[in-house]
Formats: sequence, structure tokens, C-alpha cells
Amino acid sequence: MEMISFCSKLRHPLILLLLMIMALQCVSVKLHRVGGKRGWNPNINYTEWAASEHFYVNDWLIFYFDKNMYNVLEVNKTNYENCRDQEFMTNISRGSGRDVFELKEAKVYFFLSSGGFCWSGMKLAISVHQPPPPPPPSPPPASSKAASLLPPATASIIITTLLLTFSIVLDCQSKKTSEAKGSKEGDPIIASLEYDDYSDAL
Repeated sequence: MEMISFCSKLRHPLILLLLMIMALQCVSVKLHRVGGKRGWNPNINYTEWAASEHFYVNDWLIFYFDKNMYNVLEVNKTNYENCRDQEFMTNISRGSGRDVFELKEAKVYFFLSSGGFCWSGMKLAISVHQPPPPPPPSPPPASSKAASLLPPATASIIITTLLLTFSIVLDCQSKKTSEAKGSKEGDPIIASLEYDDYSDAL
């Protein structure tokens, strides 16, 4: 009953998405949608996708995928190269099919999907670097407003809360949509469109 009540109160995921955008704009971090508009699926060259991105500490990854078929596991280099999913480090999947992961360290991260899908290309390796040093400060014009950045720890807490809440809201809406008679299966498309709006906003 508590979960149903919670879901009924959170009816506006777009509002949460806008809050996420504002939070991300207050800090020098980025949300990377893995695979772009193609998401986390077989037969996609994720090496090529990763080469087109720049990953820094405190950035985020978001995986869009069919939760009934795929998952996302963090593994070490050996298991990544051999598509082994038994000894994974972290199971990123939380059951929503729209899962996020924070890049907390400057290192190489390895991800794959279990169930043999790794052999179909569902594997990702990214190199994360320390953020570039900020440009030297210059006196702002009298008419401009000085921008202030949140401390990294505070920013991480805010963004984590917003992202997880957004994921819960979308999952709630997905459940309500599937239970409604005569409803159309449109939640994944809505989620994708909302994220595309977010990408354009950045």
C-alpha cells in the first residue's frame, strides 16, 4: 500500500527530469546515455560509441534496455575480454531497465550483459579521467552574475537522489500502464523522449 501511495503522488517525472538538469548544470558533471539513442542492446559497437565520449570522475552512465532480456554487470578486465558473467563486481540493474551508474574513480571500467549477450556485442569499456582544471578566474562584468559550483560530495548526493527517484517514477508509471485496460505500451518511448529532451537541454 505504501508503494502504491508513493507512486500515485509522483505523477510528473518531467518535473524531476528538469530538476536533474538544473542540478547537473550546477556542477561540472555529465550524464552519458550508453549507446546513444540505440541504448544497451546487441549488435552495437560500444567501443566506437565510447571513443566519441569523454568520461570524467563524477560523471554518470545511464543504461536503457529491455529489463526482461538484458542486464548490466560491472566486471574486471579478464572477465570483460572473455565475456564471463559469473564473477561480476557489481550488478547495476535495479529492475527498471533505466539504470544509472556513477563513475567515482579515474580508471578503466568494464561492463557487460549476462546470458551470452556479451558475445553479441553487449560489452563496454570506458576510460575515466580526472576533470580538466578550471580556467583561471577572471573578474566578471558588473552586469553578470557569478556562478557558484556545489561541492562534489553535495552534488553527488543531490544527483544520486534525483536519478534514483526518476528511475522509480518511471518504473511506477510502467507498472500502472501495464495494468490499465486498453493502455498502449508507450512508457519506454516516453522515457526515451524525455531523455532526448534532457540531452538537448545539455
